[in-house]
Amino acid sequence: MIDRLKVSRVVNADLPSCYALVEDVQNYGSWVNDIREVSVEERDSQDRVTQATFRVAAMGRSATYSLLYDYSESPSTIHWQLAAGDIIKQLDGSYKFETLVDSPDQTEVTYELAIELAIPLPGFVKRRAEGRIFHAALDDFQRRVEL
Repeated sequence: MIDRLKVSRVVNADLPSCYALVEDVQNYGSWVNDIREVSVEERDSQDRVTQATFRVAAMGRSATYSLLYDYSESPSTIHWQLAAGDIIKQLDGSYKFETLVDSPDQTEVTYELAIELAIPLPGFVKRRAEGRIFHAALDDFQRRVEL
């Protein structure tokens, strides 16, 4: 079963700073705790990562997956989709950024994710995993972008 997550938050950073943090795929391990390794596989003509492989550790397990990145809506949105994964069947998502009209130094960040694992998990384990994903997607993101 595919689980869908969508969360938003206003951060004290301008849109270019938010976009730059997410675009810097090779350095995700410096602000996302569960990422153990990032390997850049391909880049586009603008030197943006278009495919990367991640090794993550979460809840006593290790997983490896590769993502394809799409910058066609940049700088307002960065999309990704799963290219391959060992225990993950789907991992498609995006970060969307919108400058607040009243405050150009604040950005509403929306994180969306559709995820499906190849192995079934009990409900309480799924909820815990979702909490960790939300934490990395917004708490860790906000902490890093507001430095």
